[in-house]
Amino acid sequence: LTLPKELTLSYRLKQIDNDGSFSYSDEIIVETLHVTSLPTEYTLEQNYPNPFNPVTTIKYSIPSNVKSEMSNVKLIIFDIIGNEVAVLVNEPKSHGNYEVQFDANKFGLSSGVYFYKLTTGEFVQTKKLLLLK
Repeated sequence: LTLPKELTLSYRLKQIDNDGSFSYSDEIIVETLHVTSLPTEYTLEQNYPNPFNPVTTIKYSIPSNVKSEMSNVKLIIFDIIGNEVAVLVNEPKSHGNYEVQFDANKFGLSSGVYFYKLTTGEFVQTKKLLLLK
């Protein structure tokens, strides 16, 4: 992944007066350093919103310091007694930040407590989510 070291942006403002007339400012050019936000550790964030009905977002990160370029990632939803109810991700992923939408309606789930587990390499983490219909 190659990113530019500098980023050039330009903008101008539009001022609208109470009588509806408007004017534009001169163009402003801004040069910034491009900062990447590659993760340095595995993370599994709490889903948002939680409680949810029927869609929630789950975010996770694969660090850039893993030994191989790709990690096999599994993100699975379980019910309260440990039955697998949904597989959201089951594929190799490179390092970076990811987000997955979980729609409980697609899996016919009823209100209740569920768990989601991220497994990749040696990293395993589980969190709880609550579906309220």
